[in-house]
Amino acid sequence: MTPLPPWPTEPPRCGPVALRPFRDDDLAAVRELAADLYVPLIGSLPAHADDAQARAWITRQHDRWTTGAGFSVAATDLDDRMVGTVGLHLRDLGEGRATAGYAVLPSRRGHGYAAAALTALTAFAWTIAGLHRVALHVEPWNTASVRTAEAAGYSREGLLRSHTEIGGTGRDMVLYAAVR
Repeated sequence: MTPLPPWPTEPPRCGPVALRPFRDDDLAAVRELAADLYVPLIGSLPAHADDAQARAWITRQHDRWTTGAGFSVAATDLDDRMVGTVGLHLRDLGEGRATAGYAVLPSRRGHGYAAAALTALTAFAWTIAGLHRVALHVEPWNTASVRTAEAAGYSREGLLRSHTEIGGTGRDMVLYAAVR
């Protein structure tokens, strides 16, 4: 794996959102994400996680950087409270490509946090040497995520039929990308 740069000492920001590594005081927010019906289906956060499971998930997010897999960080509001999470997955960094993902706490949706967090994450991505493309996969029905991708400057590239298994079913995904 290509060595990853350190997380910046000055948090990436966009508007009211800053990105930072997860902390133990994010447990309640992580548990709120785990109570969402969709979020546990698309990642490694167990549905209805208890404190121990939420803490283990936070540890796994920190391990993404140390193993070279990418970055998974908290998106925070102006008061440094977690409002969501964003990730930059770097499995294909050797080819100059990455994928991004994001989720906002159910109680904090509808305020532009996802687009701001994705914009900040993408700006950070362009600081990684050799990276020239960041892709997103969005289910066609997810109009909020489509708006997020477009607001963050991503362009729709096409439909990927039965691309991703979610909840045991192959789901279509709309491919969005940002290119440096």
